[in-house]
Amino acid sequence: MDAQRISLAQRCLDAAYDRTMSFPEIIGTLVQAGFEGYATDYRRNTTTYFLPDGDSAVLQNRACPDEVAAVFDGAGVAAQIRWAQSDAPDYAYAAFCEKVKALGCAGYIVSFLGRRVLYYGRTAETHVEHFPR
Repeated sequence: MDAQRISLAQRCLDAAYDRTMSFPEIIGTLVQAGFEGYATDYRRNTTTYFLPDGDSAVLQNRACPDEVAAVFDGAGVAAQIRWAQSDAPDYAYAAFCEKVKALGCAGYIVSFLGRRVLYYGRTAETHVEHFPR
């Protein structure tokens, strides 16, 4: 992947942590740059950005030392998603990551083509969240 796209993906990842761009703004930026999605892996502490031709870039997430809980709580994860979508003043992506890991979320896959995010646990249980219209 070219350095310009990797830099853009890094800016979007940083913007999520720094709260300088909203999720819809991040998606719009990545789509415009030609990405088709990304996957966040809480066990490896990485986010991988994908292009349609199969090329990808793996970026390191900011440290979140908590382990992923063994049991996936889909309702709890959905509640955290609602918190993130509410854009509440107390929302922070780092706190979201910590909370969903405690609820057994091992990671999530964002599909721009499918307009959805699939959150998954260590036992492959899932919660699917469609992009708001």
